[in-house]
Amino acid sequence: MTKAMKIAIVDDEKDMRQSISQWLALSGYDTETYSSAEEALGAVGADYPGIVISDIRMPGMDGIQFLRKLMGNDSALPVIMITGHGDVPMAVEAMRIGAYDFLEKPFNPDRMSELAKKATNARRLTLDNRVLRRELSDGGQLMSKLIGQSPAMERLREDVLDLGQADGHVLIDGETGTGKTLIAHALHAVGSRAGKKFVLISCAAMDEDALMRRLFGPMQPEDTRLPAIEEARGGTLVLEDIESLSDASQARLLSVINDQGTPPETRIIAICNLQDEGRTCETALRPDLYYRLAALKITVPPLRQRGEDILTLFTRFSEQFSDEYGCDAPQVSAQEAAQLLQAPWPGNVRQLINLAERAVLQSRRGTGTIASLLMNDHEDMQPVMTTEGKPLKEYVEAFERMLIDNTMRRHKGSISSVMDELCLPRRTLNEKMAKYGLQRSDYL
Repeated sequence: MTKAMKIAIVDDEKDMRQSISQWLALSGYDTETYSSAEEALGAVGADYPGIVISDIRMPGMDGIQFLRKLMGNDSALPVIMITGHGDVPMAVEAMRIGAYDFLEKPFNPDRMSELAKKATNARRLTLDNRVLRRELSDGGQLMSKLIGQSPAMERLREDVLDLGQADGHVLIDGETGTGKTLIAHALHAVGSRAGKKFVLISCAAMDEDALMRRLFGPMQPEDTRLPAIEEARGGTLVLEDIESLSDASQARLLSVINDQGTPPETRIIAICNLQDEGRTCETALRPDLYYRLAALKITVPPLRQRGEDILTLFTRFSEQFSDEYGCDAPQVSAQEAAQLLQAPWPGNVRQLINLAERAVLQSRRGTGTIASLLMNDHEDMQPVMTTEGKPLKEYVEAFERMLIDNTMRRHKGSISSVMDELCLPRRTLNEKMAKYGLQRSDYL
């Protein structure tokens, strides 16, 4: 994902920096040399695509001061310090500040190459993770489907990225309709196995014999595919409804996992759909299998815990359906926005998608309201107070954000058109967009 790693060599002694540069260049590194820390600071900033090797004793800005500057710009930048005899206290101070390691003069060139290799590998992983994190925050490709700015969704995206980069088995649980299969796809897409096979099996969709044969073999004459554990070799095998496995199937799966070793040839992502107090995934699976699968675990948050993400998602889905059916998306009133936010959503995102489609269809016919659909879905819901009490007031900001977002989308980022429709002066609109994290460039 990142380009070849660079190594910035900083030393006031010309012979020393040239000899280091020549040795590392022979090892295949792209080196840059600087005679002072001040000069190097102009070239080595945050996201520098490489590492730094610096002498600790230099005129002007010394190595310790230089290191502090570098750590202030990018605390994850690996910096290897070169120290002389008697510089042990300074080396200890450098490590405390954040140096990656240090070499004591006269140093073994092979030791330097070994440290450079470890440091550049660590730097490459850091930069790759940053690129992926930016893709998450910018909503790129598959990850763009993980919509929402609530703390729960921010944590979920971080978990997907972190666990995606790991190589162990993963257990995903959460209520029905929360998007667990999407999370499994995302874990595969952001990890090192992204280009390899992704095989998904529903454990609840087959009888015992058919499931065992599909997962583990042996193949029958009529079979056109390898057993799933072989088909996914080197990639990812997703097992939906893992709680449906019989005791015999669980024992067989555990045996396969144990035989694979570490890292596993086939990464298993297990999806569990049990979320009630009477029976959980932990109680449905034998303990040894559960703890092998749940070493890495993601619990997908229910929709009712995602705050104003509900309005963002409803807007997105209703726009998609309005395009599909060739009509305008329904307008959401303040009271309907508050009701959307207060609904219990037992079916989670899947239920919200269904409601958005029904809202578009009834809007096309010119009948019904979003509130009526909600009341049909949740018969125990009470109307939201609009003139007295606090419930609606607590959702005003969420509604305001949705209103500005919808209007900006409709006018494709035209500030003057949005100002006219919402009757807002330019300064007020700018302040509200900044407050809600809305940027005009997203709508152009």
